Amino acid sequence: MDNMTYIQSYLKESMSVKQDLINNTGVLACIDEAATMVINAYRGNNKVLLAGNGGSAADSQHIAAEFVSRFFYDRPGLPALALTTDSSMLTAIGNDYGFVNLFSRQVQAQGSRGDVFIGISTSGYSENIMNAVKAAKEHGLHTIAFCGEGGVIKDEVDIAICIPSGCTPYIQECHITVGHIICAIVEKTIFPRD
Repeated sequence: MDNMTYIQSYLKESMSVKQDLINNTGVLACIDEAATMVINAYRGNNKVLLAGNGGSAADSQHIAAEFVSRFFYDRPGLPALALTTDSSMLTAIGNDYGFVNLFSRQVQAQGSRGDVFIGISTSGYSENIMNAVKAAKEHGLHTIAFCGEGGVIKDEVDIAICIPSGCTPYIQECHITVGHIICAIVEKTIFPRD
């Protein structure tokens, strides 16, 4: 297969997952519920915490930045923290408490009742994300998972946004799209434009 054919094939496969997402009213309802959960947290003077591993860590940082900076237009920043960014904290926690506790320790320290924790795991099995969800529940945070069609995290959170695919790259592409949709809904609801 030449590169042009491969590019077209990849794009078609990626688009088919998004088309499945468009037609999945259950997942669309979960996206809507997640946006409402975040809106309610912000209206209650709370914040959003996000975490993931690898590409999902980058997605956590990306989505946090959209809340704090801006999405479609200028408006006041909204408080959001990616728990993946501080190398001193990550290495200290990893060294003292193990990789599986990287995020749960931060949720315990930084999270407050009424905050929202968004855990991103394409496999749905990331142990450090599962532990963070458990810590979030223990401390009164609301919980959202971005995952694929597999895994167990979807059964442990308040709202699970399960992308209808088992292919990691396509799941990740949909995760950032879903993150953008939530940011857009939050922005237009909290800071409506005339």
